[in-house]
Amino acid sequence: MTQEEQQQAELQLQEFSKKIDFYTSEYTIEILAQKVANEDFGVPDYQREFTWEPERKCRFIESLLMGLPIPFVFLWMNDQTGQLEIVDGSQRLRTLEEYMNNRLQLDGLDRLSRLNGTKFEDLILPRQRKFQNQSIRAVVLSDKTDLESRIDLFERINTGSKVANPAEVRRGALRGPFMDFIIDVAKDEQFTRLATVTTSQKATREREELALRFFAYTDGLDEYKDRVKEFLFAYTRNMNSAFEARPELANEYRQRLARVLDFVEQSFTLGFRKSAGAKTTPRARFESIAIGAYEALQVNPNLTVTQEQTEAIVKSKEFLKKVTSDGANVKSKLVGRIVVMKNALLEDA
Repeated sequence: MTQEEQQQAELQLQEFSKKIDFYTSEYTIEILAQKVANEDFGVPDYQREFTWEPERKCRFIESLLMGLPIPFVFLWMNDQTGQLEIVDGSQRLRTLEEYMNNRLQLDGLDRLSRLNGTKFEDLILPRQRKFQNQSIRAVVLSDKTDLESRIDLFERINTGSKVANPAEVRRGALRGPFMDFIIDVAKDEQFTRLATVTTSQKATREREELALRFFAYTDGLDEYKDRVKEFLFAYTRNMNSAFEARPELANEYRQRLARVLDFVEQSFTLGFRKSAGAKTTPRARFESIAIGAYEALQVNPNLTVTQEQTEAIVKSKEFLKKVTSDGANVKSKLVGRIVVMKNALLEDA
């Protein structure tokens, strides 16, 4: 690492550190449950839809009853409202409130099997008091911590857990006219036919992810710096403002996608799929074909190619190398797979 690279890395670290300011605090379980019941905590939309299954709730309560340490709760202090928003830990806090108010019956416990079928009110009074007085440590982020940093923290803490993916997080955290537009175009019949996804991918908003990438990348990659999540987050936030100021943009952007979909349907036998029986649409392949076709049409609006020609393109060594190489989200790789399709389409026209 050169001295200049070290300095750039240090500047990046300093810039990010400015966004994270926090202190620690401890709350009793009784206080936390009361705050949840009184709706004193704010629950962001990107967490609201995700609920633990009963088995996980019961195991969490069992851990507390056994006195096992549990992860910190992360909160954010909104100075404007004075309300604490839950950055991470909403499921734990809501489970506490549910148990303390006797709406959760324990079941499936291994270690404390004699508590199966019981509720909080069934504990002897000293045990109830001991449970209520247990403390849970919280990390409270200051108002300086912006939304993007809070979401990033939530995702990092929950790596490997069953939580919202970036498309789902954006859906909850960045609702606005452009996000509503993305949700709508992702349901387009032609788009769903050409960009196939599995049932599980549909549930996790994969087609919304593809649609968003199409618009973000066709609008330009000047601000793209190898980090897809951050790029798409900033783009969506900015486009919400643009669509709010100019509602007519929705028709313009819808026509942009429709033009490319029509071209792909006429020119590519399999649409964005890799094979006739494929149920998924590889992102790199979609980006290459969709954005490459868009850019080729910008150069030659009357572009026509045969399915035989595109079949040769997608089977070429150059194309396959571009859409299957490692480091798929590196800017040079992204640009490379777009350009290879654009040039091939224009050459065959």
